[in-house]
Order: sequence, then structure tokens, then C-alpha cells
Amino acid sequence: MPPKGRIAVDELFCKGCGLCVENCPQKVLALSPVRINAKGYHPAEQVGDGCTACAICATICPDAAITVFRFKKEAAV
Repeated sequence: MPPKGRIAVDELFCKGCGLCVENCPQKVLALSPVRINAKGYHPAEQVGDGCTACAICATICPDAAITVFRFKKEAAV
């Protein structure tokens, strides 16, 4: 199945709690092993291409740090 979306994490607000990682049904999120934000947390990031734009990660995030972008479908010619 081709990817249907992607996410963006506002690292300023992410506290690295991992709820989004645990609840992602496609398993395309992870906490960054190398980046640390200004507050000292490892922020979440998208690590795979299988995002379905289900928005579970954004819904479960207690800090509203995730924005989900859905790709537009191309019109059939």
C-alpha cells in the first residue's frame, strides 16, 4: 500500500513520552536516538514510509506536538 500521508513533529513541544510511537498502527514512528530538543528530550520522528494519515498519533499526543498531512489523490484521467 502506498503511503497516504506524513507527520510533522513540533520539537519545541514534544517531550518524548512515546505514546505516539506505541500507538502507531503502521509502526512508522520512533523517538530520535540522536536528536535532543531544547528541553532535553528525544523527540518523535517519522522513520518509515507507510504512514496512512490515520491521525492516531496526533490524537493521543498530550502536548499537541504532531500535525498530520494527508496526500491528495491524483485525479483519474
